[in-house]
Amino acid sequence: MRVDDFDFHLPEELIALRPAVPRHAARQLIVKGDAISGNHVEHLASHLEEGDLIVFNDTKVIPSYLFAKRGEMVTECNLHKRVSPIEWLAFIKKSKRLNVGDILVFGEGRLTATITEKHEGGEVLLQFDVKIGELESLLAEIGLMPLPPYIASKRDVDDKDKDDYQTMFAQKEGAVAAPTASLHFTDELMTKLEARGVLSAKLTLHVGAGTFLPMKVDDTKDHVMHAEWGEVSEEVAHLVNQTHAKGRRVIAVGTTVLRLLESASDENGHTHPFSGDTDIFITPGYQFRCVDVLMTNFHLPKSTLFMLVCAFAGMDNMKSAYDHAIKNKYRFYSYGDSSLLWCQNRL
Repeated sequence: MRVDDFDFHLPEELIALRPAVPRHAARQLIVKGDAISGNHVEHLASHLEEGDLIVFNDTKVIPSYLFAKRGEMVTECNLHKRVSPIEWLAFIKKSKRLNVGDILVFGEGRLTATITEKHEGGEVLLQFDVKIGELESLLAEIGLMPLPPYIASKRDVDDKDKDDYQTMFAQKEGAVAAPTASLHFTDELMTKLEARGVLSAKLTLHVGAGTFLPMKVDDTKDHVMHAEWGEVSEEVAHLVNQTHAKGRRVIAVGTTVLRLLESASDENGHTHPFSGDTDIFITPGYQFRCVDVLMTNFHLPKSTLFMLVCAFAGMDNMKSAYDHAIKNKYRFYSYGDSSLLWCQNRL
């Protein structure tokens, strides 16, 4: 499909620079087929039923945005995928001026790394000069929260983002972008879901910075997704299968959860334990194997995530929904409002 088929005009003032307060006060657009209605996230439980299973991503964002020096040159570095306890793939500005073997200095000399590989698109492999187990604590001291470029280009990252850009489920360090659909959840909202009889589960997918990269191809068939590491436990896989066996629904909170559950499910719709990389790229025509309902924020034009929601809820339906959201001034992207989508193409 043509990437331009997924374009739309978004007024810049609709890009949210801060989250709603409280988090569950964000608006939520409900999309069931071609039916569109509005509500707020705090009323999510009213759209779900007893025995439904809602699945969250428990990844934790690390302060992975760094300023690097090589001699007199200063540049920006975004870690995006852990390769080993002391190695990370990273996107670096001014990468053309850097070579394999160059040593980068971070945090006024408190941390150094050697470029061991150079890839396309400004990507490098960094090997940090630290002992195993030391890197995370150093990043916490010298790194900044990796806000998406559409926010970071409009304001400085500050201490408030340390809490705002972390979900209440964050447990396992490794993400360099938040699973933003979960940013809307609060203890109060979870209590409402539990009272409704909705079950919950957690999996892990360490979100990479590749999710924000613009597509540089004209046709979706030519796009290559960056891989991200994820894990679905045996217990969670069993719970997903049990939910479907009872005729109940699986609700994915975020595209990260959806992509991992689809990666862990076979052509018969059975979900298996999973541990490893996934680079699944979902576009219209894909038949979903696992997820019945998706809760997700509003995504960028011509992005892989907008393609995913078009595949999930129907391309015409989502174009209409986004037109409605723009006309009614819903807030977009990571700190923005939410949508709740029903699958139109499931096994």
